[in-house]
Amino acid sequence: MDTLLLVDGNALMHRAYHALPSFKTKSGIYTNVIYGFFGMLHGAIKDFQPTHVAIAFDTPARTFRQDLNEQYQAQRPHMEDDFKSQIPILHELLDDAGICRRQLDGYEADDVIGTISKRANDAGMRVLILTGDKDIMQLVNHKTFVLSPQTGVSKIKLYDEPAVKERLGVMPKMIPELKALMGDPSDNYFGAKGIGPKTAIKLLEQFGSVENMLKHTDQIEKPTVRTIIESHVDTIRTSHDIATIRRDVDIPVDLEEARFTGFPQKLDDKLAQYEMKTLRQRLFELPLNLPKAAEKKTEPKKKKEVSTKDQIGLF
Repeated sequence: MDTLLLVDGNALMHRAYHALPSFKTKSGIYTNVIYGFFGMLHGAIKDFQPTHVAIAFDTPARTFRQDLNEQYQAQRPHMEDDFKSQIPILHELLDDAGICRRQLDGYEADDVIGTISKRANDAGMRVLILTGDKDIMQLVNHKTFVLSPQTGVSKIKLYDEPAVKERLGVMPKMIPELKALMGDPSDNYFGAKGIGPKTAIKLLEQFGSVENMLKHTDQIEKPTVRTIIESHVDTIRTSHDIATIRRDVDIPVDLEEARFTGFPQKLDDKLAQYEMKTLRQRLFELPLNLPKAAEKKTEPKKKKEVSTKDQIGLF
């Protein structure tokens, strides 16, 4: 079975930025985000041996979620200049590497990932989603798994359906239902204020879905809970829309464009320009103490088989 590694580009950039100290080239170009991003990407590729790789990014444009709720993510801090300056460089390097990169105004990287993962599943592919965002766990199924970095950029946990249920208390497909009731303070939207996780899970176990619950509020046993639900109907429905990752975004994706056969020499040359000796050694297995003419690989290493239960040593 072919395996597609789908990367949440923004999530990895933020993890790299916060996990690594700030460093830059002699000319003053910051590179810690680039270094950490490619280090994590390389670790996932090395250990899971995907046949295809694609990376999704957010865009600065307003999204449909902000149209649903003006306060959505409004509390998020301003992006630091040393972080922002590395984004176009990273995009350029990924293009130089021939790695499929997609983004679409009006939608988040999550929606692009949701759409591509569905197309890959429909084509019979296994999908591994590399991200630190637990919202994407709603996409997990018998052919789709989430790889979640746990400590900085050094360890990762694989989430299948039982692991998602253990962590969040519900199966993956029920995550939007759960967030419809509870909201998500980290994204600055709220479902039914006063409904916590235990009550939300109990309601979902009773009714199966938020919509079915809203049609039968008279069957909610506790009067206080029933009153809260009936007074937040519109907010619950809006929160459900916000929490649901779209899987039908109109974005061109030919899965063959995502086929991965290794990092090309062009990327090595560009990384050399950014003085990334250690990263080049990791990506291309080059001896650091040899002149460039002697740094080329002679034979590709045989791929090793790695169980999806293995933890990734990203660095």
